[in-house]
Amino acid sequence: MLGQGMLAELTYILDWFGLVVFAVSGALVASRKQMDIVGFAMLATVTGIGGGTLRDLVLGLAPVFWVQQPAYVGVCVLVAAIMFFVAHIPQSRITLLLWLDAVGLALFTVTGAETATIAGADPIVSIAMGMITATFGGIIRDILGGETPIVQRPEIYLTAALAGAAVFVGLMKAGIDNDIALVSGFAAAFLLRAAALFWGWSLPRYRARPGK
Repeated sequence: MLGQGMLAELTYILDWFGLVVFAVSGALVASRKQMDIVGFAMLATVTGIGGGTLRDLVLGLAPVFWVQQPAYVGVCVLVAAIMFFVAHIPQSRITLLLWLDAVGLALFTVTGAETATIAGADPIVSIAMGMITATFGGIIRDILGGETPIVQRPEIYLTAALAGAAVFVGLMKAGIDNDIALVSGFAAAFLLRAAALFWGWSLPRYRARPGK
């Protein structure tokens, strides 16, 4: 098992890796829309910090995380600057975007739920905060980038974040070690989203029907 110091370091690394992954996905949307470098920086930043910002505001954590550590914004801008020159390299940017988004979704699901748990939130609130942290950056990215918001696409997305957060919080409340809960929550979110991308999994959708 990981020690508490190693566990804290692992969570910290996951949080930064998730930020970079989401920032890259934001920059890829900017490249598809042929934006200038400022547009790249804007989409990379809102994607990287958007969900966590909403989480902290809802939980009443002030100041929000990136105000305490401006390096989060700096990393997003740096990623955007790099991607401005190399975004043309992937042959299928939409495919890369979707898979990077899946990794970021899973990472931010568990770190978001953990942040809420540490703040003393109720388990249901912690699950909701995990889902918000993981998805709202991507939603803002798609809206600002003029893309169809990813939550409106048929394959499973929000459900993957919800499942991952529920697994993490459930294991934590059951007394399972934090490291196992983190890995399990990440795996649940990522594998469900990956299956949705690979096999087109989706939940039953509402169908309009004539009123009585």
